[in-house]
Amino acid sequence: MMKIVPIVLNILIIGLFLYSKLLPYKDKLNPQYKNIFVFFNSLFTPIFNFLKKIIKPLQVGKGLFVDMSQVVLLVLFLILLNTF
Repeated sequence: MMKIVPIVLNILIIGLFLYSKLLPYKDKLNPQYKNIFVFFNSLFTPIFNFLKKIIKPLQVGKGLFVDMSQVVLLVLFLILLNTF
């Protein structure tokens, strides 16, 4: 059981990275990859919606904001990964 948790966390981290990169192009994905994207979308969207209520976007320039919910989720995954 303890060996499975780091593997799952690594998959979630990779999924989060790919999700953030592919989100603008979700309509252009092949069916094989679209199914994987839909899985991660259904997993991450409720978490992001919850975090967006708590964490405001960070202003990094004039009219330029960064959504911190993805960063916070990544940090949480990395902290969990280091505890196992």
